[in-house]
Amino acid sequence: MRRAALATLTLAGALLALGVVIRAAADEWRAPSILPQRFGLRGVEAAWSDPALRSALTSSLVIGVVVALLALPIAWPAARAVATTSRTAMLVTLLALPLLVPGYAVGTGLATWLIRIGVPGGMTSIIVAHLPFVLAYEILVLAPAFDRRVRQLEEAAVVLGASGVDRLRLVAGPAVAGAVAGAVFIGFTVSLTQYGTTLVVGAGTTTLPLLLVPFAQSDPQVAATLALLATAPAMVAVALARRGRGGSTSVR
Repeated sequence: MRRAALATLTLAGALLALGVVIRAAADEWRAPSILPQRFGLRGVEAAWSDPALRSALTSSLVIGVVVALLALPIAWPAARAVATTSRTAMLVTLLALPLLVPGYAVGTGLATWLIRIGVPGGMTSIIVAHLPFVLAYEILVLAPAFDRRVRQLEEAAVVLGASGVDRLRLVAGPAVAGAVAGAVFIGFTVSLTQYGTTLVVGAGTTTLPLLLVPFAQSDPQVAATLALLATAPAMVAVALARRGRGGSTSVR
């Protein structure tokens, strides 16, 4: 049953991705035709000719990487606490609650707060605004990695006289390396796709989602091209996360 559900989701995702690729390559697509009448690279040319694209891409990558890495030192001890408490279900529920709030609403509240404490607008404000969402996802991804096996390995290291730094470097770090890579990837992707919070607190800073949305109605081909461009960093992050997960198997 689980395999069937996974296969269905994988197929649906593949078809969705294929649809975006076809739309990005469709220079001419008139109803009621199922396939485009003419393929071409007009969408790519239009996207790359937009002077705001390079700035938006750079801003999105920098913000995503910084937020994902800033959240990790906070998510690590929080995930350990969630994994070792007897009230895991309640804590996970509390962590998930902020994710149910629309990003625009969160951004509106944060914008007022950031102005009052003197945080400058732009990328700094965007990074602060993305942190609550990224942190929640990273904790949820990391928590299952701190299972009994990892705790037993750390206890064995203590018995053998390992220091706290050695336990982190030689035991806990390698044991949860795959989960750490996955958490950073998720955090990066969550930041990369934030629209509402970025729109409110960005003070004119343009990111890929902000550049993409206006094209969704005016020029769907360019919008599809930008969507593919936005997924490219995430795909690289997936490959890195899978590599990191494979490297962690040596401690098992």
